[in-house]
Amino acid sequence: MLAINWGNALIITVIGFALVFVVLLLLIGIIKLFGMIFASKPVQQPAEAPVAESRDEEMAAVAFALHLYYDVHDEESDVLTIKREDSPYWILSQEDNVSF
Repeated sequence: MLAINWGNALIITVIGFALVFVVLLLLIGIIKLFGMIFASKPVQQPAEAPVAESRDEEMAAVAFALHLYYDVHDEESDVLTIKREDSPYWILSQEDNVSF
């Protein structure tokens, strides 16, 4: 029979557990470091847009252009039509004694 050297088995087990915890701690440190790097950027205030004076003709032209852009298609009815086809699955599902 094979004899088990419990001393070596214990050492390998302890080294394995320690390695797993060291790698987990290293990953936690890397994630926290990335968080500090990317969170340290100051937030820039957006620049205010200059207020331009607009004339009535310009506003009318923009409104008419938007009207033409959004109304390019014809009116469609909101009625849905479903064409049923005769399929064996539809017929089977209508029978009372068949369950899927």
